[in-house]
Amino acid sequence: MKRVVITGVGVVSPVGNDIKTFWDNITAGKHGLVQITKFDTSDCEVKIAAEVKDFDPLKAFDKKELRRTDLYTQYAVEAARQALEDCGSDLKDLDPFRIGVIVGSGIGGFSSTEVEHAKFLEKGGRRVSPFYIPMMISNIAAGTIAIHTGFQGVNYAPATACATSTHAIGEAFRNIKHGYLDACIAGGSEATISEFSVSGFNNMKALSHSTNPDRASIPFDKERDGFVMGEGGGILLLEELEHAKARNAHIYAEIVGYGATGDAYHMTSPHPEGIGAAKAMQLAFEEGGLKPEDVDYINAHGTSTPLNDYYETLAVKRALGEHAKKVMMSSTKSMTGHLLGAAGAIEAIVCAKALEESFVPQTVGFQVPDENCDLNNLTDGPVKADIHVALSNSLGFGGHNATLCLKKYDGQEQR
Repeated sequence: MKRVVITGVGVVSPVGNDIKTFWDNITAGKHGLVQITKFDTSDCEVKIAAEVKDFDPLKAFDKKELRRTDLYTQYAVEAARQALEDCGSDLKDLDPFRIGVIVGSGIGGFSSTEVEHAKFLEKGGRRVSPFYIPMMISNIAAGTIAIHTGFQGVNYAPATACATSTHAIGEAFRNIKHGYLDACIAGGSEATISEFSVSGFNNMKALSHSTNPDRASIPFDKERDGFVMGEGGGILLLEELEHAKARNAHIYAEIVGYGATGDAYHMTSPHPEGIGAAKAMQLAFEEGGLKPEDVDYINAHGTSTPLNDYYETLAVKRALGEHAKKVMMSSTKSMTGHLLGAAGAIEAIVCAKALEESFVPQTVGFQVPDENCDLNNLTDGPVKADIHVALSNSLGFGGHNATLCLKKYDGQEQR
C-alpha cells in the first residue's frame, strides 16, 4: 500500500481566490456572505449568498475558450492551475497515464442551462448554443483540466450532491494508495447562484431567509433556518509519498482514510439517528489505523439547516462515543456558505491547513445555544492546538455520506 500526501492546493471561494487569502480570512473568522448581486432579488425570499468576488478567469483561459466555458468549469480549472503551481512541479517526470483527474460537480453548468433555456423559449431551438451541452455537463470540468494539463490517467466526475468533492478526493486517495496512480488532481466546483437555482432550493425549504449576512449561515445555532448558497472551486494535488519526498515537495498533510456510505433513507433528510454518517467517520479513521480518541478535530458538514446539524451531532456521538464531547468541531460553512459539490474539497483544504499550522478554525456567527447541538463546536473562537488527526465530513442529498481522515505529516514512518 502506498502512502498519499497533499502537495498542492487551489481555491476559488467566497473568502478568497488563492490559498493565502482564503486561509487568512478563515483564521480571522471573516465570512464571505453578501447581499446577492448576481440577480434581482425583489421577487425572491432569499437575499443572501456567498458569492465569489474579483474572479479573473483569464489566469487560466484565453478569451475564445472562455466564451465556451461555464463558470463552474472556470472555477475548477483556475483552482487546478493554482494547485499544480503550488505543488512546485509539472509532474512531467511521471507517466501521464499515471496522473489522474477526479473532479466533480453536484449540479454542473446550471447558469448555462438557465441562459440557454431562456433563448429556447424566446427564440426557438436554433438559437441554443452549440456549446451548451459541453458547457452544462458535470464531467466537463474534469475533462477540461485534463486537456489543460495533459494528464491522461483515470478521469471522471463524481456527482453526489454536497458529498461530491469528498468522494472525488477519497477515490483519488484510493487510486494512489492501491497503486493505480502516482498523482491525482481531485476536488470539485459549483456555480449555482442564479435566480432559477436559488428558487428551486428555496422552494424545497433549504435556504436561509435571513437578511443579515452575519446571521444567515449559523451552524449549530438554535435560530438557524437554512443554508446559504455558496460558489467556487477547491482542488487538491494528491501524490504518492515517496515521489513527493524524492522531489522535496512541500507536504500539507497525509490522507490516511476514507469512508463512504449511504443512508438509504430519504431524498433530502439525513438519517435521524446518524447511522450512515457515523459509519463513514468510523471507516475513515479505522482505515488510518486510528481509534476515536485519536481524532482531534472534525470539520463538520454543518450546513446551518435544522435537521443536518442535529443529526450530524448524533452521528459524531455514535462514531466517537465518549470522545465526542472532547473533540473540537467547527463548521467553516459559517464563513464560506455552502459550496455544494465544492464544499468537501474546500473543507479538506481547511483540515490540511489546520493540521499544518496547528490552528483550528471557529464556527462564526453563533449566538443562541441549541441543546441538541451540544458538542464543542468552537463557537467562542478559534483554537491554537497541536492537532494530529482531522476528519472532514460531507453529507449529500440522496443520503450520500463521505468522510476523509487526514493526519499531520511529520516525516516519520507510519506506525
